Amino acid sequence: MKAATWFCRVPLSFLFLAALPLAAQVGWSNYEVPGKDEGTPAITVALYYPSPSQCRDIPMGPFRIHAAIKGEQEPTVKGLIVVSHGLAGSELAHGRLAEALAARGYLVAALRHPGDNWMDSSLLNKTPERYFSERPRQVGRVIDALLADPAWKDRIARDAKGPRIGAMGHSAGGYTVLALAGGVADPTQSTRHCREEGKDDPLYCRTVGSLRPVAQPQVGPPLKDDRVRAVVALAPLGVLFTAESLAKVQVPVAIHAGAKDRWLVPRFHAMWIAKNLPGAELHMVPNAWHFAFMDTPSIPIQTPDGDIAADPPGFDRAAYLKNLGQGIADFFDKTLK
Repeated sequence: MKAATWFCRVPLSFLFLAALPLAAQVGWSNYEVPGKDEGTPAITVALYYPSPSQCRDIPMGPFRIHAAIKGEQEPTVKGLIVVSHGLAGSELAHGRLAEALAARGYLVAALRHPGDNWMDSSLLNKTPERYFSERPRQVGRVIDALLADPAWKDRIARDAKGPRIGAMGHSAGGYTVLALAGGVADPTQSTRHCREEGKDDPLYCRTVGSLRPVAQPQVGPPLKDDRVRAVVALAPLGVLFTAESLAKVQVPVAIHAGAKDRWLVPRFHAMWIAKNLPGAELHMVPNAWHFAFMDTPSIPIQTPDGDIAADPPGFDRAAYLKNLGQGIADFFDKTLK
């Protein structure tokens, strides 16, 4: 049995008999957060959720989902997990991880970032101040919409602190969710890094790191969202976070990074974050490149770091994602309970 279709094929009765903390099925639906005006475009969101409906293996462009399209919704979910993709990414690129979380009982909202996705790179044409502030605000808009939506607001579990909400992001999405946790970006820090150490971090400095700041860095954590109570950062962009802001982050954070990441070299990004963020869990993945945390697309997709589908010899991405999905679900079960 292929790991990718595991959730679709295991009967519910078997799971109860085996006492596993998983749902048998995953539902999926498309969701849209409307824009308020021309300055706030609509946001496309892929929703994954626990469902009693039978799911199927369905291709969607270069990616696949393993879910019941518009499947029946369970009466309640453990919490809401928002997912932020990386530079020029897709809301469908982390389906295996989203399905693992939905199978564990969570509502997962994976957004397509307006202005920074595979169809639209307009946000990169703006200043770094705009780029690094818009992404977290877009995630906040998704949270706002789902907590106000009659179809979902009463299904999301709450406790004395409010709705149980976590966030997961990859690459630039890793930056995004850490900003929601209280990390503050200083674009001049990135400029200085690329001037002094760019030869050791060349892919970052030729892409997002090439943006030049035009304003002084903002003071304090204006992008912090107190509703986000736990964060998973996958191969995160991190060099521009101030050490002072990371030291003040109080929510649980788990960081996963490929030991052979060439786009966001870990010692400047993932390890910088872990060094300065008290209590952060750092998981270095041996023999893994930057895209190890994404589903393997069915066609080649070229990037400045090569094909998204490529892995180092001997790295089994499907097996890794299966284990990672369970580990991330464990992390949110522990931190959001």
